[in-house]
Amino acid sequence: MSSVGLGQLRRYAISRTLFAPTTLARALHQLGFVQADPIRAPARAQDLVLRQRVKNYRAGHLERRYPELDLEEEFFINYGFLSREACALMQPRIGQRHRAWDEAERKTVAQLLRFVRQRGTVHPREVEAQFALGKVRNYWGGSSSATTHLLDNMHYHGLLRIVRRDRGVRVYAERPKLAPAKSARERGARIDALVDLLLQTYAPIPGPSLGQVVSRLRFGVPQWREELKPALVRAKQRLAQLRVDGIDWYWPAEERPGSPRHVRDERVRLLAPFDPLVWDRRRFELFWGWQYRFEAYTPPSKRKLGYYALPLLWRDEVVGWGNLSVRDGRLTSELGFVTERPREPAFARELEAELAHIQAFLGSDSAPDAA
Repeated sequence: MSSVGLGQLRRYAISRTLFAPTTLARALHQLGFVQADPIRAPARAQDLVLRQRVKNYRAGHLERRYPELDLEEEFFINYGFLSREACALMQPRIGQRHRAWDEAERKTVAQLLRFVRQRGTVHPREVEAQFALGKVRNYWGGSSSATTHLLDNMHYHGLLRIVRRDRGVRVYAERPKLAPAKSARERGARIDALVDLLLQTYAPIPGPSLGQVVSRLRFGVPQWREELKPALVRAKQRLAQLRVDGIDWYWPAEERPGSPRHVRDERVRLLAPFDPLVWDRRRFELFWGWQYRFEAYTPPSKRKLGYYALPLLWRDEVVGWGNLSVRDGRLTSELGFVTERPREPAFARELEAELAHIQAFLGSDSAPDAA
């Protein structure tokens, strides 16, 4: 283990998350958590993540297959997809993400819950027609549907679950009541299991990032936010740890970063902004020596990489980025490079194959998921 350096850690990170393509269910289980984002450029982030890891994956497969999977849309450290078992660890959730309901709101919540129970499933349009809740001021200071706001609030607090999406719109049902932690010991075990899930998704994690990542569990378990610092201490005691170039790195104790099976992949890959390899910007800079920034919400005049730049991985180096779009049914790409475009014929060949793969991913959805 003492011979493991930054290069081996980088290759370990790539190998463990860019595993051989498998079925959708297995890929979701192996990833642990998939962050969601509604922007399509050229596809949603969750689809861009899964296309790298699922055989014959096509844009939208996750949304179509969601009702049959052991899966929930939920808040974890961000909003995304994770197993029902993991979701149960976080509920019942009592917290500060949404302000407490006043008496009038509690009555509306009770009425809406009865309405959902009677219908079985509800579309927000049905709720609006029944209750006419109007508008509320949203987080950004604008106006949003009060129906959407309340349904989101009830989902967050465990009263509702998302059963499917109709053309991207969440459809809700009542969520069965989940048992709370019965003791401090069980509560600690739940928090530790959630921290381990973070490591499953994002390992290896540099020490400066580990505390920040664990602290983001305050979104998933706001009721236990004061217990996250002790959970971080426990995590550092049970995880594998190694100091490389003055920085402590952490990963699951049963894994071996220096393993010969972590071989260099020759493929070119365009990665989603929220791919597990990319999400931790501090780790990204340590691994590849340059700063990647997600600029979709940056004013156009201040963008350096582009609206939805996808990091460009070749072998075990992120050599640049790409902005993709579809015009007249064809995929177009604008590429940028950290230094210069690789000149090896292998790079050009693999880049062409990756763009063809993305074109197929965006096209017909007739290809079946692997068995």
